Amino acid sequence: MDEQNRNLLIATGLSFVVILVWTIFFPPEQPEPDLSAPTEIATTSNGDAIATTPSSATNDDASAPTQSAEISDAPRLPIETTSLSGSISLEGGRIDDLFLSGYNVNLGDESEKVRLLSPVGDANAYYALYGWAPASGGTGELPGPNTLWSVKSGDKLTTDNALVLEWDNGAGLVFTREVTVDDKFMFNVTQTVTNNTGAEIKLAPYATIARHGEPDVVGFFILHEGVVRMSDGNLQELNYDDMPDLDIDPTRGTAAEAINIAENGWVGFTDKYWMTNIIPTQGQAFRSTVLYQPKSEIYQAEALLPTQTVAAGATASVSSQLFAGAKEWDTIRTYQNDGGIDGFLDSIDWGWFFFLTKPIFAVLHWLNSIIGNMGWAIIALTLLIKALLLPLAYKSYVSMAKMKDLQPQMQALKEEAGEDRQKMQKGMMELYKKHKVNPAAGCLPILLQIPIFFSLYKVIFVTLELRHAPWLGWIKDLSAPDPSSILNLFGLLPWGTPEVGSIFAIVSLGVLPILLGISMWLQQKLNPAPTDPTQQMIFAWMPWVFMFMLGSFASGLVLYWIANNTITFIQQYLIMRSQGMKPDVFGNIRESFQRKPKEDAK
Repeated sequence: MDEQNRNLLIATGLSFVVILVWTIFFPPEQPEPDLSAPTEIATTSNGDAIATTPSSATNDDASAPTQSAEISDAPRLPIETTSLSGSISLEGGRIDDLFLSGYNVNLGDESEKVRLLSPVGDANAYYALYGWAPASGGTGELPGPNTLWSVKSGDKLTTDNALVLEWDNGAGLVFTREVTVDDKFMFNVTQTVTNNTGAEIKLAPYATIARHGEPDVVGFFILHEGVVRMSDGNLQELNYDDMPDLDIDPTRGTAAEAINIAENGWVGFTDKYWMTNIIPTQGQAFRSTVLYQPKSEIYQAEALLPTQTVAAGATASVSSQLFAGAKEWDTIRTYQNDGGIDGFLDSIDWGWFFFLTKPIFAVLHWLNSIIGNMGWAIIALTLLIKALLLPLAYKSYVSMAKMKDLQPQMQALKEEAGEDRQKMQKGMMELYKKHKVNPAAGCLPILLQIPIFFSLYKVIFVTLELRHAPWLGWIKDLSAPDPSSILNLFGLLPWGTPEVGSIFAIVSLGVLPILLGISMWLQQKLNPAPTDPTQQMIFAWMPWVFMFMLGSFASGLVLYWIANNTITFIQQYLIMRSQGMKPDVFGNIRESFQRKPKEDAK
């Protein structure tokens, strides 16, 4: 077989394997959480003491409100910033009503804003709450999820105005809670207790994020949705489906838990594009716990902060942060680099090829900041990747050209060796060595493309920056499939397109998938069709099979593949010409449409 055709066949075969494996392969098993329970008072390496999570503060009745048919009528204080809107309930001081002002559910300004948090009583309630747990001694009632707070100062939470809440337990302890928010998605919560009991007390503040009922998830295996936790540089992920299988903690009855003690980190829940995380002060020991309450079907992630020993007449305060918002790469990176949040950028699911996905997205983000359009940034990224691989591609195509020149000598060797395969292989190796030809050189650029394809697919699928990002014309969302359809002549006929997932959607090809098939087909025409009928059939069908397979992929990925095919075609054409070869593209196209005469029967 012609060496160039062989390498093209390898390329298409490997590409087919890439897509097939990426579609059916399953990710590795999630790391087992650390289930080692500390003693009643645990100490860290620097001597800070943290209390265990006491059942009195974190059982089904105290750590999270139970399901309720109605939303509480407790007073609320509004949240108004450029990025967030919503309210805080005075019942428990819960942050439980939050909309993302910069993001719509669907395309179009008239679409409703994305709702991140919702109060108990709503379907799939999702909220953050704070409280105090007793570490030792009698403290009386402590503030929890159902405590009704009063307003000490502030009537609205903005970037310029803090809210301060107050509650007196009637037994000598006065609690205050100050809440601030920045112009993006970060809340700061300072919990303070003043001890007027006349005796020393020990208390531990805690913060909890709770979700009622299993949330709607994308459910695609390359994407993690569920608990995400960083503990001293160790990233842990736990799917919602796995939480009911956690070990049972006897101190909590039916609640299952996974416990970690760390000095740097955070814990919370992540969706595809949105996230909530409790972030204790970095460098200060805290205990994070992941919980599932089967009776009420509540998923929880909580952090127990350092135990406070408060002398009579003294006051103690502990601060923590709450991230509740969109997983914007630039915003999260700023919180990590400037805010000192350990490993916060890893809250974005970079996948197995994180060593490629992270720099690829960083470059894509940089190109987008210059160009101002993510679609053109993808094309520019493709040009950059092809430029980096050009030396290998050049060697590959030169080697292919030399192999083509050696075809007569190779054929002569085969005839001379006959059935002696050892003699033929030895002669081939001497021929390669004499003419400095590496027959495997054509495969290396193809092999390098596989992890790059995986990584770019991951970037396009999981990163928020491609959500609702337009390119040109009809492409309004690069994270979604091409919305045009050949079934209505791309909008010229007055009927809609099939529903996504229906059997008719398979043949509802858009413009980009069709261009992809054409670009693959043209790339084949750089070389004459192979003489073997089976190979001819494979080559004839491969572009169109890929066209249908990739028809439902994100437009951004299809755009990358079209750009990659186009640049590869130009590179190969020019390199072949520089080696004295003249690819007859139009002649090969004409030949593919000519009907082959049948051989006369003998």
